[in-house]
Amino acid sequence: MRYLHTMVRISDIDKSLHFYCDLLGLKQTRRVDRPEHGYSLVFVAAEDNPDSEIELTYNHDPEEYTGGRNFGHLAFRVENIYDACQRLQDGGVTINRPPRDGRMAFVRSPDGISIELLQLGDALEPAEPWASMENTGSW
Repeated sequence: MRYLHTMVRISDIDKSLHFYCDLLGLKQTRRVDRPEHGYSLVFVAAEDNPDSEIELTYNHDPEEYTGGRNFGHLAFRVENIYDACQRLQDGGVTINRPPRDGRMAFVRSPDGISIELLQLGDALEPAEPWASMENTGSW
């Protein structure tokens, strides 16, 4: 058996690719457009493990998606959690759980998917503005 991918539904391809690729740093690995069937699939992955993909599923008929507690989050290890959070925040992303401990943070995708960021190796020394930043919303 081999793990292939995790599928998340999205409501806007451009906003989602901006978040996952431009801000989070993933790469688009492939795309399948099936207008005759009413959907598009965009696969993204981290450079370090391109075979573990996220399938972004866009249904051409608009739907409103709400999160359930049965899905927790996607997790990514980053080289510098402060730099990653700063890049996301500069791109308009709310840091829901700031990396006060220099180790862990949470943000949400444009469609409300919870994303955990984990520092590679040991936690970084606490630093401002993160150390004193309060939680925002839920993650």
